[in-house]
This record gives sequence, C-alpha cells and structure tokens, in this order.
Amino acid sequence: MSTDGQPHILAIGGGTLVPDDRYGMSPSPLMRYALDLTGQDRPRICFLTTALGDGNEYIARFYAAFSRLDAEVSHLALFPMPNVADVRSHLLAQDLIYVSGGSVANLLALWRLHGVDEVMREAWHEGVVLSGQSAGALCWHVGGNTDSYGPQLRPLTDGLGFLPYSCGVHYDSDTQRRPLLQQLVGEGTLPGGYAADERVGLHYVGTEFVQAVSYGDGAHAYRIEPDGSGAAKETVIDPRRLASL
Repeated sequence: MSTDGQPHILAIGGGTLVPDDRYGMSPSPLMRYALDLTGQDRPRICFLTTALGDGNEYIARFYAAFSRLDAEVSHLALFPMPNVADVRSHLLAQDLIYVSGGSVANLLALWRLHGVDEVMREAWHEGVVLSGQSAGALCWHVGGNTDSYGPQLRPLTDGLGFLPYSCGVHYDSDTQRRPLLQQLVGEGTLPGGYAADERVGLHYVGTEFVQAVSYGDGAHAYRIEPDGSGAAKETVIDPRRLASL
C-alpha cells in the first residue's frame, strides 16, 4: 500500500511493457513509477488479465516481465473460477494492483458479476495503488471509447467511476480515438477528462489529476473539456519525463 496513505491511480495510455532482446518484454519506466508509488522496498503486486480472458499465454507473459522487478508477484484470474480462495483478502493484501488491456466491456461485466468492482473500490480507499493500461486505464473512469464491440470504436459510459472523468487511451496511435472522445465530451455523453498518448501515464491522487508522466520523446497528455457549443476543447499537458531504464 502507498506509504502516504493516499489513494493513487496511474492510468496508462500504452507502453507498460517494452521489448527486450533477452527477456522478451520488460517493465517500462511507467511500471516502475507505479511501483515507486507504493513506497515499499519489495511491494506485493497482483495483476489481472480479465480483459484478455485470463489466457495462460498472457498470464505467463506478465509473470516473465514482472519477474524483472524486485517485487512479490501474484495474479487474480476469474476463468474458469477465481484462482484464489478469497478474492477480497487477496486484493486488499496487495501494494499495487495492475490491470491489463483487452476488452474493457468484458472486464466490467466479469468484475461486477464476481464483486471485484466493489473490492477494487475498497482497496483504493485503503491505499492500494491501482494501475493499468488501455482497458486497465479506462475502467477506473466514468468512460471513454472502446473497441470491445468491434474495430469501429463505440462509447463506453459505464466505467467504475472512481475517477469522475472521461479517459482517452492510445491517443496518438489510433486515429479514431481523438475525434470520438472529443465528440462524446462535446455533446455531453461523457464528462470532461484526460487522455494519454502511448508511453504516457495519468497520475491521480484521490480524484485529483496531479501530473502526467512519460518516457521517450514527443508523447503528451491532454485535458478535454466541453466548450459550451456542443464541441470540445483540448489542452496539451506536458508530462514529467521519467528516466530511461
């Protein structure tokens, strides 16, 4: 759990893992930043791949990548049944919970079916750092847009709502993302919010956005707000640059 006792969320637009010639994939500076938020020398990390259907290949990939960290790593799977005897106790015992990308619509449905949504809220209030990429970033917000239903993006308006904002992910790599999010915010389907390019994380303390962090050049975060005329205005946020590995 975070040593400052505050509830932290790091919502990552993309780039949690980076290619590694020796190990396949390694944690990026964004993942290490999330780890630092716990304030623990050897934090307990639990990752969830619900949005990927808990496929064995994905679980193995995350174990291989996170094994590079000085951390105690576990996972929570919901297919074909929860892999831990007490989901609540397991999640509340963590310092950091990381949620993978994939289908945010399926993730939300399964979490609500198993009561994981309420446990996540409790963990957040107890100071467990929450993080995730793509679907794992969108889920904490009111909504955004998603390819959960097919290649043509559609609105997502039933996120967990821990954060009272809309969220945009993969903002510079998927050409559908920016115009649809601006449309949804402008017309009032979604509240104003924040968006992140690849290699950018949005850091919230409680429900307050405090900063964007990034690695690499040319990546930004954005504040998207309705302009009162049915459209949206976008303000660029320069992220804090993290040290490379």
